[in-house]
Amino acid sequence: MVYPLISFLLVVLFSIIVVRVGTIALMLTGLSRDVASFQAQSAFSGVGFTTSEAEHVVGHPVRRRIIRILMLLGSAGLTSAMATLVLTFVGQPAAAAAERLVIMALGLLALYTFARSRWVDRWLSRVITWALERFTNLRVIDYERILGIGKGYGIGQFRVHPNSWLEGRTLGELRLYDEGILVLAIYRGINGREIFIGAPRRDTRIEAGDLLIVYGPEDAISKLSRRIKGPIGDLEHEAEVNRERLRRIETERALRQAASAASA
Repeated sequence: MVYPLISFLLVVLFSIIVVRVGTIALMLTGLSRDVASFQAQSAFSGVGFTTSEAEHVVGHPVRRRIIRILMLLGSAGLTSAMATLVLTFVGQPAAAAAERLVIMALGLLALYTFARSRWVDRWLSRVITWALERFTNLRVIDYERILGIGKGYGIGQFRVHPNSWLEGRTLGELRLYDEGILVLAIYRGINGREIFIGAPRRDTRIEAGDLLIVYGPEDAISKLSRRIKGPIGDLEHEAEVNRERLRRIETERALRQAASAASA
């Protein structure tokens, strides 16, 4: 009888689908795909759920509910998987156990291929998104598309070091918007407390130790995080301003070409 082996493979398939549903549900609350996938897998498996992103997850009521459901389903799924795995091999002769081991390996390989398939991923994402939109009150927002994630733009975070080009200056003085970078928020530690500054204004002064949440070209964000004080930092700023100016010229040219093609 191979029923325990079939049950084991079905439990694994169920686990893959549940984690995928949890990932998409977390993405619909605003998390990136990478973070959502990691948090869903961590919650379902019950291990590794100790990252800094986890604090933001459990502090959000909808995300916390999703994580709680994943934990409950994960506990049941892992218990069932272990039980069926034991039943698959216990009391079997060596030849039958070897045969079942081969079948299990092939089945797991097929499930791995299923889980890694881009076509399956797109199809499941559409179905799960539709179901969550239809039967839940989650806000269905494609943040990756809205923010141009994967098209050279992204949201980044970095800590301002004491010798940073940013330290001690206001956002108005820094003119980061000329580089195509927007400061979305600042986390600042004061007397052991973490203060959140959302949508900071031009007169907000950057201090050493601040954690900046920024949006813009990924390469520009990476360079900004390493920029140091002094003339070299000023030259790097001007170089990025020029690069952003060229980027805008290219965008305007592409828009004009698209408009001309549409009117032709």
